[in-house]
Amino acid sequence: MSRAGIQWFPGHMHKAQKEIREILPQIDVVIEVCDARIPFSSENPMITEIRGDKPLIKILNKSDLADPKITNTWLNYLESQQNVKAIALTTENSSVAKTIPDLVKKLVPNKDEAGKQINVVIMGIPNVGKSTLLNTLVGKAKAKVGNEPAVTKGQQRIRLEDGLYLYDTPGMLWPKIVNENSGYRLAITSAVKDTAFDHDDIAFFAAEYLLQHYPERLKERYKLDIIPSSELELIEEIGRLRGCVKSGGHVDLHKASAILIHEIRDKTLGALTFETPEMVEQEIEYFAELEQKKISEREAKKLARGRGRKNKRK
Repeated sequence: MSRAGIQWFPGHMHKAQKEIREILPQIDVVIEVCDARIPFSSENPMITEIRGDKPLIKILNKSDLADPKITNTWLNYLESQQNVKAIALTTENSSVAKTIPDLVKKLVPNKDEAGKQINVVIMGIPNVGKSTLLNTLVGKAKAKVGNEPAVTKGQQRIRLEDGLYLYDTPGMLWPKIVNENSGYRLAITSAVKDTAFDHDDIAFFAAEYLLQHYPERLKERYKLDIIPSSELELIEEIGRLRGCVKSGGHVDLHKASAILIHEIRDKTLGALTFETPEMVEQEIEYFAELEQKKISEREAKKLARGRGRKNKRK
């Protein structure tokens, strides 16, 4: 199945990027909230580019929805990076979240003194649970919370405690997702609105991954005697099981696809993680080479067009 890349970048996100770049010089610590199911695909590449050597607290939120073994692998992988602290949070357990202000102070000990101000910025993609975390930190509903991506549309500055200020930013994606697999993973986990993609396409991507990494989970959930050999066969099996059959005995793939995506999102299929550090490193290398190839091809075409114009003039 051919797949088109998923891109979704509302106008307010352009403004948010500009505002973050403007305030960053006065920021001491960066907090990035990621989705524990897709720690790489849900991070913003802009942060690596602009934070410099500022301490980064990487929060893997919704870890109750993620595969716990792979979450531990990710925490160790992230902690091995320069000036990064990694924490796994669940949406229900607020006790760990409340330790974040103390962690911030430890990361900038030179500023943890009376009369000095610590500025923190909190960032994250849409629908990753950033606003819920913020409300836990503040102790009251200062941030808007919703199930739809892109609820927060403006930057706000919040006093957490004496000398500690938190800048909240809108949920942000980025103009171009180079790794197209990341686009699909973002869609599977609701980071982009359903109108930005086709359910069938996303379900086929998810089915292919689940067949490779969670075959027994599929077998148990859908009462399969044997594991299907392809994503199409799996979705057809789900469709037959759930009565998504049209006249003539054909499975309604759209309805079956919607069921699979829904059961991934509501944890009916259990705690799932859609990427590992090893997988991501391989993909980064692959898509970087692909991007370089595209650039080279574009340059070759420009050169060829230039030669063509010169020949015509002769």
